[in-house]
Amino acid sequence: MEKRIIVGLGEALWDCLPEGRKLGGAPANFAYHTSQFGNEAYAVSAVGNDALGDETIQAFEEKKLNYALPRVDFPTGTVQVTLDDDGIPSYDIKEGAAWDNIPFTPELEALARRSRAVCFGSLAQRSEVSRQTIYRFLDSTPKDCLRIFDINLRQNFYSKEIIRESLRRCNILKINDEELVIIGRMFGYPGMDFENKCWLILGKYNLDILVLTCGVNGSYVFSKGAMSYYETPKVKVADTVGAGDSFTGSFVASLLAGKPVAEAHRIAVNVSAYVCTQNGAMPQLPEELKG
Repeated sequence: MEKRIIVGLGEALWDCLPEGRKLGGAPANFAYHTSQFGNEAYAVSAVGNDALGDETIQAFEEKKLNYALPRVDFPTGTVQVTLDDDGIPSYDIKEGAAWDNIPFTPELEALARRSRAVCFGSLAQRSEVSRQTIYRFLDSTPKDCLRIFDINLRQNFYSKEIIRESLRRCNILKINDEELVIIGRMFGYPGMDFENKCWLILGKYNLDILVLTCGVNGSYVFSKGAMSYYETPKVKVADTVGAGDSFTGSFVASLLAGKPVAEAHRIAVNVSAYVCTQNGAMPQLPEELKG
């Protein structure tokens, strides 16, 4: 059987954590986790003509993750990550990075035309070059491609216009409870409860699915006419870096494998809980978590 092509599109960077440097970036994390479910996954970004760019490519090869990483004349991205007492990260994201300057190449257009799912966020859209590449990629995908907007608000690197345009181009939205509050204020419905906000966004933008994660308070998946809820498993947290990306990746991989929405949700909850028990964003998953 031909493997399904799934793409994480946007930032590929190095998370500089207290215990050392680890490869990260939400789209790359997403692609890695979908690859663990037997898909042909690609991390699409850009790296610099520097030693960190070489390390990025080497790290993807070690993880057996496909990539499209053109080299550009900007430094490979880094993020300084600090963790609080509960392992919750905060980020200092360097500007003017290679992933701010992803060129749209014939290789990317060809990859887009073969994609079954593509995940993108708001962060890589902070620059015009990468934003236009993301839009052109999305516009080149097949009609039945899953286009997942993992909103991933970071610092001040987003705007109402970018979020609105991204919502128009996606059919699945992944958002957390804090981001939902920000979006509610931004779009003028701050007084509504979270469920009504989710139903409103789902209908207004004609989405197929909206995923809402609420940290220790569980997660919800809204689809047309249905909602599922799962509690967050209680685990010993090493850090939560990449946990949301593993949720999205395993959820999408399960949908593409034909699982019902509620079953895909259950798998995603268990995978993300496991990732919280490991250091860094890309641990290898035990086989029993994949189904």
